[in-house]
Amino acid sequence: MGTAERHEAPTDATAAHLTARRSPEALDRDIPAPGGGGGREERTAEREESYYRPLWIEEQAPRRRMPDPVRTAAVRAVLLIAVTLVQAMVAFLCTLAGSWLAFPMVLSSVASTVVATWGALDVWVTRQVWNQRNGVVSEPSSTARALRRERRKTRRQARATERAQARIRRRGGAGQLSHP
Repeated sequence: MGTAERHEAPTDATAAHLTARRSPEALDRDIPAPGGGGGREERTAEREESYYRPLWIEEQAPRRRMPDPVRTAAVRAVLLIAVTLVQAMVAFLCTLAGSWLAFPMVLSSVASTVVATWGALDVWVTRQVWNQRNGVVSEPSSTARALRRERRKTRRQARATERAQARIRRRGGAGQLSHP
């Protein structure tokens, strides 16, 4: 969690106490509430009270966590790309310095670029494979959801028709106007 401490959000009573001092007309902190005297004591008390309010309120992330295989591939790709960038920088600096290490570093940077490209493609392929195997979460506007809804409706109607036919057969055909 780092060096910051986690504070709870103010309760309803605390929030009501903090907002009770300010009238709807005085939305700005610098403008005193009418009839409240508008003195310095009121602003000082308000600053002291606002000190105890949390700086932020944590909310759930809107995106879901990446699946483990995809996250593993992404970490691998980031490490490969970082190593490639370091190698390219060393090759560039060795070239500027006229060092004998420049040529081997350029060759290794080219090879590392190929490997880093493979790593980035691996993330994309792994994500596609995971989505294909485990299903994609359909959006509300997705056509897949509408198709599933239609299939469920058709299955429900087929089951209802089948139950009605079974009921008619159990009664021996009673309730039908004519037998087929």
